Amino acid sequence: MIDGYPRILTIIAAVGAGISGGVFFAFSTFVMKALGRLPAAQGISAMQAINKAAPAPLFMLALFGTGALSIVLSAVALPHLDQRWAVYVLTGTALYLVSIIVTIVYHIPHNNALDLVDPTGPGAAHAWAQHLSSWTAWNHLRTVAALAGSTAFITALQSG
Repeated sequence: MIDGYPRILTIIAAVGAGISGGVFFAFSTFVMKALGRLPAAQGISAMQAINKAAPAPLFMLALFGTGALSIVLSAVALPHLDQRWAVYVLTGTALYLVSIIVTIVYHIPHNNALDLVDPTGPGAAHAWAQHLSSWTAWNHLRTVAALAGSTAFITALQSG
């Protein structure tokens, strides 16, 4: 049974992973579709504005704080591998960290590259079309990973 501070940390990790997954889910299901319906110059400009606003302190805390917390929580769980909750915590951490890795390795560099595109310049429409489709596809992966991580943390809380 998961008790005491590991339980509290697992609740926080579940909520943080769910928040991050929810943000990613919104982008996958309607934000990127809406931006894709705009003329390319407007879509690029809107995404550039989102990229500037996204590293807000609360979102960074939810995104990266949850990653750090899940690593700490995994260290707490390691000596308890004979208990189901510990396995679910390790699974939740691994899944959530996939979303962080995809963010760092794919999304941040691609957002930075898009920030350099002149929305009205030559080739902007082509750059936007490529960015839109590949960015969204990789976002689906981090959405599923974050939400599956949250689910694993919740399952850890339920396992006896």
